[in-house]
Amino acid sequence: MLSMRKYLFSAGFALLVAFSTIAVTPPAFATEIKYVVNNVPITTGDIQHRAAFLRLQRRKGDAGQEMIDQTLRSAEARRLGIRISDAQVDAAYQRFATNNKMQLKQLDGVMAQSGVTKEHFKEFIRAQMAWNQALSARYRSADGGGAISEQDVVKRMLEKGGSKPSATEYMLQQVIFVVPAAERSATLAKRKREADAMRARFNGCNTTREFAKGLIDVTVRDLGRVLAPQLPPDWAEQIKATKVGGATATRETDRGVEFVGICSSREVSDDKVAQMVFQSEGSSDKNADELSKKYVEELRKKARIIER
Repeated sequence: MLSMRKYLFSAGFALLVAFSTIAVTPPAFATEIKYVVNNVPITTGDIQHRAAFLRLQRRKGDAGQEMIDQTLRSAEARRLGIRISDAQVDAAYQRFATNNKMQLKQLDGVMAQSGVTKEHFKEFIRAQMAWNQALSARYRSADGGGAISEQDVVKRMLEKGGSKPSATEYMLQQVIFVVPAAERSATLAKRKREADAMRARFNGCNTTREFAKGLIDVTVRDLGRVLAPQLPPDWAEQIKATKVGGATATRETDRGVEFVGICSSREVSDDKVAQMVFQSEGSSDKNADELSKKYVEELRKKARIIER
């Protein structure tokens, strides 16, 4: 039995599905264009993969309409400048396998056997992660974003009988072993070994640049003050789990291979923290499903959808 627990993506929204493996022979998909959404084709193969995914989830739904919505959501995320890298998707796929106590090959097998394919599932993950960021941006915009001053937020909290919240403030250092796109397939493994070696020697942020002097194409960035609610979602868990003076595990990204050093951390309580906590609580109170549905309906009204 394989189950998917509540799987959290960025921006605090969640995807909840539960499914069990089914011993089936994957169907042979004949592919032709079924829909064209704002000049983006959706094939019968895409729809059949999504129908298999719905069966695996034991969830009812129209696979064709789901693919139209996903195409619209992905296009809107791109319009907003949101990009989810292959490394982020691969990391999420790996976490999903780990959470279900599976090796990647086992999960690949489940996806292949059911007719979903790992490629379709990964694109689903990519679309969900991008859409959650788009929803978060939409909510902040609708709510006035940062229009509420930090002082006003603190006043509201105190009026409700609350106290000013605290958060961990990190001083961080980012180390990037740069890998040009044209050289990625040839040099990525070598650069990862180099990054792992440097990360193993890391013992605080004061010596990082000295270590990097003799290395080629290594960038060291001081990230300055970063409060816990501001941590990038794909790094947050590792940073919080790493002791001061240590470094996160290395990760492959669009830039190359990276890790983050924890220079220092402390608990702080100020108006900026209060503002972030207030906005976060407001976002959690918002009905994410309703917001998403309304947003997609608006995109559909503006879209050019052709059925072949």
